[in-house]
Amino acid sequence: MTEIKLHDTRTGEILPLVPRVPGRVGIYTCGPTVYGHVHVGNARPFVVFSLLKRFLVHEGYGVTFVSNITDINDKIYAAAERLGVGSEQLAQQMTAEYVADTDALALGRPDREPLASETLPEIISLIARLIETGHAYQAEGDVYFSVRSYPPYGELSHRRIDEMDQGEGVEGAERKRDPVDFALWKAQKAGEDTAWEAPWGRGRPGWHIECSAMAERLLGLDFEIHGGGSDLVFPHHENEAAQTASARGRPLARLWIHNGMVRTSQEKMAKSVGNTFLLRVALSSYGRDALIMYFCGGHYRQPIEFDDARLAAASASVNRVREAARRLAPGPSPRWSQRLHDQFFAALRQDFNTPRALAAAFEWVRRANSSEPGPVGDADLREMLDVLGLANLLDVQVPTAPPEAVALLEQRRVARERRDWQRADALRDQLRTLGWEVRDGPDGDELLPRR
Repeated sequence: MTEIKLHDTRTGEILPLVPRVPGRVGIYTCGPTVYGHVHVGNARPFVVFSLLKRFLVHEGYGVTFVSNITDINDKIYAAAERLGVGSEQLAQQMTAEYVADTDALALGRPDREPLASETLPEIISLIARLIETGHAYQAEGDVYFSVRSYPPYGELSHRRIDEMDQGEGVEGAERKRDPVDFALWKAQKAGEDTAWEAPWGRGRPGWHIECSAMAERLLGLDFEIHGGGSDLVFPHHENEAAQTASARGRPLARLWIHNGMVRTSQEKMAKSVGNTFLLRVALSSYGRDALIMYFCGGHYRQPIEFDDARLAAASASVNRVREAARRLAPGPSPRWSQRLHDQFFAALRQDFNTPRALAAAFEWVRRANSSEPGPVGDADLREMLDVLGLANLLDVQVPTAPPEAVALLEQRRVARERRDWQRADALRDQLRTLGWEVRDGPDGDELLPRR
C-alpha cells in the first residue's frame, strides 16, 4: 500500500497512517448533539470523514467508520423544556431528522452510529475505573476527573492547565477540588426528566466520558483516527484523551484529525451564535452535488466561508463536469490521463488535499474537452470522482427535445445558412422560452435543457 499521511493535532505534524493491524483502519468522529436540526457546519465532519473512508477503501484498507450520536446532554434537557416535550422524545425525533438530512448527502452511513443512551454500562464501568485508579473522585452525587492527576494534560490542545476553562460555568464549582476538573457524572437535577442509576446515585454521564466509552467499545484502544471539528479539540477531545489514557494506561487514538469550521461573515457557524444555515435548506437551495463540491473545494483543515458566491462557484464546477460528461464514453482513458490520475491520488495521500485533487480532475476535464472530436474514455475520471462522491456527475441523461423545439432549431439552421443573424437570434430566444439552450460546436448545433 502507498503511504498515506495525515495532520495530527497532538504533534502538529503530518504523520504516516500506521494501522494497528496491517490493512485495517478505525475512524471515530464525534457526531451531533441531537437537540435541533443539523446545519451546514455540522455536516462538514460528516462529509470529510465519509470521503476519507471512501479514499482509504480505494487504497485497499478495510475501514470501520464510527460516528456517535450524543442523545444525553444538557442542551437536550434545555431544548426539551423550552418546547414542552420529553427529552427522550426530542432526542429520538432529532436523531431521525439528522439521519434523514445526512442520508440526502448520498455518501452512505457510518458503519456504526452508537447512542450515548445505549452505552451506559460501559460509561459507568469506565468512570469506576477512573475512581479506582485515583484519577477521579466523588463529590456528593457527582463524579469529577482530577485533571492534575494526569501530567500530560494539555498535550492535544497545547494549552497550559491554569489557562483552561472547561466551559462548565459555575455548575458544581463548589464541589470540585480544582476549578480545572471536569464532570464525569452529574447528579439528577430538578427539571431533568431522564436519569440513570449508577453507584454514585441517579444522574447522567458527562459529555466527554460518553465518547471515550463509545469509541473504546466499538474500536478498542489505540485505534487509528479520531476526528471531529476543530472546535472540539478543547475541552472535548483533550478530556477524552486524558480520561482514557488514565483509566487504561494506553492512548485512545493514534492520530487526532480536525476539520476547520464553516463560517458566515468570518464567524463560526453555530446554533449558539444564531448564524446557522440548516443542512436541509442548503440541500434544497443548492443541491447535493454543489454542496459536496463546495466542501471538497476547501482543504479540510482550513475554515471555509458559506455564502452564495462560493456555492454558485461550486454549482458552476458541477455543471462543468456534467457538460464534459456528454463527450465521454465508458472505457479506458487516453494515455495523457494517467499523469493526472496519479496527481489526483498523490494529493489525497498527502493530508487528504481535496482542492489539489480537484485541480487535477478539472485539468482532466479541460484536456478531454480539447481533445480531437470523438468520445473520450471516462474510466480514470470516474475513479477520481467516485472517491469524492461525485461520480454521478458523469451519468448525464440528456432528454429528447420536443418536436416544436426541433422545428425551431431547424429554422435557426436555415437562418444561419442565409446569414440572417437577427432571425437566428430570435429563434434562439424562442428556444430559451421553451426551456432549451442551443450549443454550437465543431460537430454542429445541438439542444440542451436550460439549467
